[in-house]
Amino acid sequence: MKLSIPQKLITLSVLGLAAAAFTGTSYAAVNADAAAALAKKSDCLKCHAIDKDKKAASYKKIAEKYKGKADAEAKLMDVLTKAPKVKQQDGTEEEHKVVASKDAAEIKNLIGWILAQ
Repeated sequence: MKLSIPQKLITLSVLGLAAAAFTGTSYAAVNADAAAALAKKSDCLKCHAIDKDKKAASYKKIAEKYKGKADAEAKLMDVLTKAPKVKQQDGTEEEHKVVASKDAAEIKNLIGWILAQ
């Protein structure tokens, strides 16, 4: 059976949406520039880096830790807003700094950016 161009496009679109729905990955748009700016403003980059460990784990390592976990966003929201004690790379514990924003959308964007690494 030969499909016309519009039929092929519809078929590919449906397959793409189905694949996205079953991957378990959020496809919400992340504003990387805004997230990086908030990370810088909040001094996150003092302890974290994108792809290498510093005083704290890299964002890439954090993303790997939470990959596929339904509670990832909630756990990171707690770390970024409640200042719990966290373990550093050297094994010591320290109170995590609170992110420099009260805007839930900004914080969720930052979390999405971290989890996308």
